[in-house]
Amino acid sequence: HISQQLHQRLQEQVHSSPASDFMGFMAEYLNHHLQLDLEALRHGHPQLRHLSTALVTACRALHRRVEIDFTLAGLETLARVFDPPASPRSPAREQGLLTSDPDLELLLNKISTVNHLLSSLEKKVLKSLQETVSRHNLALPSVVAVPPPAAKPLAVQSFEVKMGKSQRAALTVDVESGTVAITKAGSGSPEETIPQDKILQLIKYQSVQSKVRLVYDREPQRSLSRDFVFLSARKREAFCQLLQLMKIQHSNLDEPDLISVYVGTWNMGSTPPPRSLASWLTSRGLGRTQDETTACVPHDIYVIGTQENSLGDREWVEFLRASLKTLMTIDYRVVALQCLWSIKIVVLVKPEHERRISHVHTSSVKTGIANTLGNKGAVGVSFLFNGTSFGFVNCHLASGSEKTHRRNQNYSDILRSLVLGDKRLSAFDLTLRFTHLFWFGDLNYRLDMDVQDILAHITKKEFEALLAVDQLNLEREKNKVFLRFSEGDISFPPTYRYERGSRDSYMWQKFKPTGMRINVPSWCDRILWKYSYGCTDDIVTSDHSPVFATFEVGVTSHWSCVPCSSPAEAQRSGENTSQSCDIPGFLKLGWSAKHLPVLNPILPDLEYLGDQHLLLSIKGVESCESYGECCIAMRSMIGSMAQQFETFLFHRGEETGSMRGWMKVRVPKDRHSTRERLYEWISFEEEDAEPVADAPACPKPPVQRLRSRPRSLPESAAGYTNPAYFIFEGVP
Repeated sequence: HISQQLHQRLQEQVHSSPASDFMGFMAEYLNHHLQLDLEALRHGHPQLRHLSTALVTACRALHRRVEIDFTLAGLETLARVFDPPASPRSPAREQGLLTSDPDLELLLNKISTVNHLLSSLEKKVLKSLQETVSRHNLALPSVVAVPPPAAKPLAVQSFEVKMGKSQRAALTVDVESGTVAITKAGSGSPEETIPQDKILQLIKYQSVQSKVRLVYDREPQRSLSRDFVFLSARKREAFCQLLQLMKIQHSNLDEPDLISVYVGTWNMGSTPPPRSLASWLTSRGLGRTQDETTACVPHDIYVIGTQENSLGDREWVEFLRASLKTLMTIDYRVVALQCLWSIKIVVLVKPEHERRISHVHTSSVKTGIANTLGNKGAVGVSFLFNGTSFGFVNCHLASGSEKTHRRNQNYSDILRSLVLGDKRLSAFDLTLRFTHLFWFGDLNYRLDMDVQDILAHITKKEFEALLAVDQLNLEREKNKVFLRFSEGDISFPPTYRYERGSRDSYMWQKFKPTGMRINVPSWCDRILWKYSYGCTDDIVTSDHSPVFATFEVGVTSHWSCVPCSSPAEAQRSGENTSQSCDIPGFLKLGWSAKHLPVLNPILPDLEYLGDQHLLLSIKGVESCESYGECCIAMRSMIGSMAQQFETFLFHRGEETGSMRGWMKVRVPKDRHSTRERLYEWISFEEEDAEPVADAPACPKPPVQRLRSRPRSLPESAAGYTNPAYFIFEGVP
């Protein structure tokens, strides 16, 4: 037996080495854990995770001077076990090994030797085990390469609806054939079958969450609109998602203009995951979850953030890919992996989108003790999907109910130090650098309420009362963190701190050497920005529940850029032409039109300009210090007349003022052509106006595009508490 042979070889070496705990750790590894590394090697995983764990444990006492000698001797002994002739030290050095020589140079030589042995030992062990596998023919039989299975065709789905006041009917969606059929109750055949290219518009009522209006062509020059009420809002969303998928599948577009993004976060509690992550990866569980009819519709991008993840990096990525392949029959590609100790973020994308991903950047920030330990902190990934920029941040903030201020500081440190996105935009607030930014993780904000009261509210599912004392909500209301971010409705129980192996009870008492600590049940695990927002209830290996959110995101195509003088050079205005302090603590500045630069776009096309954003920064003339930055969407500025805008200013995560002014965007007449976007056929309507049955459709309402930040205006000046608040105003 291989482990017995190596253990015997270790015993032969022990007589020439000093006795220490190190040899005990190594004997334990050879007797019990070597076989696990060998088995992993047979399956193609050469990480030797158990050897690494044993070495870390054995070397913990190196801070004591004498332990360096014992550890060094132990490492050399282990090296001889796997390669008997090898020894990195000369006999002369051997003689002085156990002396208590305080000479600094000798100590540094010993540390250098330990460092060399630790870095080379794993390679030596790996080579020895690989030779053993080859010599004893222990390798697993090779797997015959087979083409990946074809994507599962979507089954035809039917939805029970009500038409008019009481007429029952069924809407049948066949994504593959591209049709929607309307069948009245009691009828054996459809009353009407509508091809997807005849569907002109889908209007989702916001006042009645289960209601939708379908506008379609019945005959030339005549369109009809019909209202349908579903059994629930979730059923309506599933119907709309299937119709959107049908439109995409049958479109003739070379490049997509709408993609779906899945974001998941989970504190794994330093335990291995269960065999199946199906409920998490298919957005099923508690809260606003996906309907079963669309749960297995694959997303274009999966972004998975974990904390306290004890698995190896490659092991975790392959586990996720295998899980998705089992569920979706798609072999997802890895866009990025970024890790900081046990904090990990993985981005996976459909194979057909791999070429559309570019400018991938990763970064990490430590916020542990003295901002040097990585047990707390953040990891981030940014990239372009064709012409649309995405940013993702997964973080693990300071724990403890009393450490709200520390968590706020963690957020500020991450915002300031995370290096993501276009380097030319590094002077701007991180939250302004991307078309879409998602921030998630174990934020660790707690509930400020007695634990027994919290448990009583959870039992009654009275979540509103708990959300009112949620520290994250309270800090956001004070404009301390996550300014202008959005979050989905929370309609699931607190995700922390559960009894492991169950979701029936919370373990709010935690016994520590310093005494008992109270961890009140809380929504520690959060995702900022919204759509389908919920948590799983059947993954119980951790004391946190996994949380997920899904997003439908509009994206733009690549544009071929023409040469320009200096694309990286920012345009500057002249000095402000007016200055006043009408309100104590507020400085009001103004610029006239002649002091503002005229900007010439690289491409003057209407479609291109409609997808662009203008980043503005207010800086001092002498110090060049930024007093605030903002982002203005060009789409709202295009028109025959100057358009007014008003927006907030941010700097390092804080709100520093507001800016308002006027802008005119001129587009040449021969550049006005645009194409209809797939997502533009779905719109929203506040009022529930009853249409006349089979009446001609009303004019198409204005398109409401998905935004990564809410477009809201500043409150009255009296509502601000920041004493350094500025108001900037442009005068035409």
